[in-house]
Amino acid sequence: MAEQKNINIIPSVECETMVDVRAGVDEIDRQLVKLLAVRFGYMRAAARIKPNREAVRDEPRKAQVKDNVRILASEAGLPDALSDQLWEILIESSIEYEFNAYDKGR
Repeated sequence: MAEQKNINIIPSVECETMVDVRAGVDEIDRQLVKLLAVRFGYMRAAARIKPNREAVRDEPRKAQVKDNVRILASEAGLPDALSDQLWEILIESSIEYEFNAYDKGR
């Protein structure tokens, strides 16, 4: 299983208390929120660049992203069902966000 790197927390295998565990989870959540903000910046860019509203929903790209993530998740030791569920929510939320950004920019 992949272990965390480059984050100011102790590795999960070294946690001895729930305080340690919760501190690690809280830091991971902070990092995830920052990364999501960056990812959604790319959704704003896509909304600006795409030629028309119909181009926002791109099912082949959605499938490609999910396939890529499934491979990465498997390599990291995560269950396929977990990555599928999380990315389905993330992608659909991203598409909705992109539609809103597209509509606001036009």
